[in-house]
This record gives sequence, structure tokens and C-alpha cells, in this order.
Amino acid sequence: MIAVLPEHDVRARLAGELPEWVLADGAIAREWRTADFRSALLVANLVGHFADVAWHHPEVIVHWGRVTVRLSTHEPHGITDKDFALAAKLEEVLGWNPGGGVLDGTPVNAPYLKE
Repeated sequence: MIAVLPEHDVRARLAGELPEWVLADGAIAREWRTADFRSALLVANLVGHFADVAWHHPEVIVHWGRVTVRLSTHEPHGITDKDFALAAKLEEVLGWNPGGGVLDGTPVNAPYLKE
């Protein structure tokens, strides 16, 4: 069984590995801002895909212009390395913008993620 991480370890890892994430109500959480509801749905679907293939299912809250993801491990009921691994993957994928190489990157006026 995977071990629940102590709160001080969670806080230290968030500060060092995932500075956009916070500890809130027994989960690690992050909100992404989007340009509109359709973009929020795109982000939520991407989160859902990666969570499902990882067999780790977060709470995903979709609003107009934002998506909130809350991660904790159902069994053993706490924050574990699984939560950090999925959070890191989401950061990598949702923050990816290749600009400068063969792929130009998202145009400044693209309707996906807000800076």
C-alpha cells in the first residue's frame, strides 16, 4: 500500500516541485484560468484523460473561465506520491508551449489558457 505523506512533507514538496499548487482541505489543489467556458471544458477533458489513464481520479471543478483540480488518494485516504506524480504531469501538459522550435507555440490571442 502507498503511504500517506506527512503534512510538512507535502508543504515542502509543493514549495519545491509544484509552486502553483496549494494544500487545502486534505488535498493538493490548483486552479487554471481559461479564456472561456469552452476552453475550460478542453482543460477539464485533458485532466480527465490523464487521470483516467493513470487510474487516479481527482475532483475536477469546471466554471466559466477556470478549472480547479483537487488531488488526494482515496485509498489510503490522504496525499501520496501518486498525487504529486499526476500533478506534475498536469503541469507539464497544461503548461506546454513549444515556441521557438519547429512548433511555433500558441499565438498570443489563442483562446485556451490565460497567462
